[in-house]
Amino acid sequence: MPLWLDLLRTPMAAPETRFLRAMRHVWQGLYLALATTILLLDPLKQLLGSRASLLIAGLMLLTATHSLIYLRVKNRADTEWLTQAGEGE
Repeated sequence: MPLWLDLLRTPMAAPETRFLRAMRHVWQGLYLALATTILLLDPLKQLLGSRASLLIAGLMLLTATHSLIYLRVKNRADTEWLTQAGEGE
């Protein structure tokens, strides 16, 4: 079997747990909410006034914080899984 095909068939990430799946869905939802609020900035300004910018700033902070936490947890799970897979060989 060619090396590229062997590498293609080798899993490169840990199986996704329920917790990681939930974190990923929250992460995607936060990005969608942030994108939506930015696209609808003018109507939000009319509706909320200056609080619209606070809403977007809060979403940006929450998204950045959640991203850092999610990526650290995901990286830890992948590293642990790859280490265990390497020990089995």
